[in-house]
Amino acid sequence: MLKQFAFFTLFAITLVSTSCITNKDVVYLQDKGTVISDSLQIQALAKPYRVQINDILSVNIKSSDSELKELVEIFQPTEQSGSVGSSQNLYFSGFTVDLHGNIEFPILDKINVLGYTTDEIEDEVKKALLDKYLKDVSKIFVTVKLAGLRYTVTGEVGGGGVLTLFQDRVNIIEALANAGDILDTGDRKDILVIRQYPDGQKIHHIDLTDIAAMKSPFYYIQPNDMILVKPLKRKSLGAGQTATQTLTTIASIFSVVISTYFLAKNL
Repeated sequence: MLKQFAFFTLFAITLVSTSCITNKDVVYLQDKGTVISDSLQIQALAKPYRVQINDILSVNIKSSDSELKELVEIFQPTEQSGSVGSSQNLYFSGFTVDLHGNIEFPILDKINVLGYTTDEIEDEVKKALLDKYLKDVSKIFVTVKLAGLRYTVTGEVGGGGVLTLFQDRVNIIEALANAGDILDTGDRKDILVIRQYPDGQKIHHIDLTDIAAMKSPFYYIQPNDMILVKPLKRKSLGAGQTATQTLTTIASIFSVVISTYFLAKNL
């Protein structure tokens, strides 16, 4: 009996030491020796986003000239019911990039925007206005923005789903925080980012426990990104998240084993 007790004691110690979730598993942006100096300054690697198929654009044209007011209003889309700026409203009133990379613009007809930045699209709209209707666009103000940064989060998070943030730039930690953050059982060391490209989708990996992640080209998300958070292997083993939970599980197992032993011995 002493041998069995010693075996289960050793098993318990081993399981506690290997199955508990530690700070290294849950703390974001740790210095793992990839930082030389104490003060780290990371240069943002976010490049200007280039429009893709199915993106929705918000295009706003204004003029400081009262004589151009009526002309400018012609180019404005019809507002739908609902709160201004809501994702539903922008879906109906915004400009969706079709399969050929075009947006159907009032009066100006189609304008190809595939692969363009929002600044470049502003220039294209001004150019179209100048070519067809205006002699001078100096009094015309064109603003082009993405109609929200739409992305998907699933896996070991507090509240995943298809989400939208109305910001020009969002990093992956902000995106995950908006989805309820990663649960303690989520694997922060291997986050999957599925990104769309003209030739299809690609899967990328990023370790959010390493401060070097801030240098990754996937630290800033892009529209239509899918973020997948895998569970830790400890979860699949059924071990507790803390030492107390693990010891409780072991105690229950040990109690069953002892009871079974004595029952078998008395038979």
